[in-house]
Amino acid sequence: MNQSPLANRHLAANAKMADFGGWLMPIEYPDTGAIAEYTAVRERVGLFDVSHLGKISVTGVGAVEYLNKVITNDLAKIDAGQAQYTLLCNEDGGVVDDLIVYLNSDEDLFLIPNAANTTAVCEILTQNAPSGVRVKNLHKDYAVLALQGADSAKVLSRLGVDASLEYMSFINTTIGNLPVILCRTGYTGEFGFEIIPSWPDAEQVWDQIVLVVKEFGGAICGLGARDLLRTEMGYPLHGHELSLSITPVEAGAGWAVGWSKEQFRGKKVLTQQIELGSKLRLKAILATERGIPRKDMQVKNLQGELIGKVTSGTYSPALKKGIGLALVNSDVKKDDQVLIDIRGTDSTFKVVSLPFVPSKVR
Repeated sequence: MNQSPLANRHLAANAKMADFGGWLMPIEYPDTGAIAEYTAVRERVGLFDVSHLGKISVTGVGAVEYLNKVITNDLAKIDAGQAQYTLLCNEDGGVVDDLIVYLNSDEDLFLIPNAANTTAVCEILTQNAPSGVRVKNLHKDYAVLALQGADSAKVLSRLGVDASLEYMSFINTTIGNLPVILCRTGYTGEFGFEIIPSWPDAEQVWDQIVLVVKEFGGAICGLGARDLLRTEMGYPLHGHELSLSITPVEAGAGWAVGWSKEQFRGKKVLTQQIELGSKLRLKAILATERGIPRKDMQVKNLQGELIGKVTSGTYSPALKKGIGLALVNSDVKKDDQVLIDIRGTDSTFKVVSLPFVPSKVR
């Protein structure tokens, strides 16, 4: 199994480790636990190792024009120094992966796909690349750290970093004289940053940030807390809300599609889904009882008819109730009640709007 360049740090801290996309990653730490780590991010600051995420470069003359013909979102909407959330689909509209694109220039782009999908994304981009455009898998060239929470800019300031960035923008800077890419991005719904050092520098950068995070009463966080945070926001996770069998339209991610573009993979099918409507749509569900939904649990209407399934579910520390995302029949509306079969017993949930708790990313 692949390991983060920070694996020794996690093991020394006795972190609970588990397989995540083929990578051995920390789920939680014994001195805190997922709920306390979640609380640190919501109230102060938390630091995550997300180095399992992929890294890909697309460079050369015509790089931005080429990539824009493949991915869903429109790179013409951003300038150099800005990042954009986008999707790579197959021709049937299914999602190969969702990813962030960092635009350095028209000839230099940096991509962050999901861990398990990095090879597939690389293969697709390489197979179709015109002469002069180079696609390179940099998965183990860089680490990725996520510094999230209201005090994250204060942590960076203490480290001598000017963190006055607009949301979804990035700069090249240093932490302790070590070069990093600093991005105003994240996956928690809180104000925060992602920090990308080189793989060999990861431990030194991590150690410096950890010291300051602890000064601010923050926590080192595992992927268990990260899943709680992203579910409360309704952020999709590939393999759950997005997949080769779930399109951006069905997942409610049509906002990440440049519909006016002449070309992108899957455009024909996705356009038809917009025009004709899709059978399934992703909805947010909130427990009215004590039930906690889990992935793949069946969703039924009040008449007991099967109408879909849960894609993600958990207990919300903020709401103190079970919450989830479910792919259900598109005629299901806000405020409708649905039933979820939780270990043989039907539990009632209400369809609500996202996010479950207010976003503070800006």
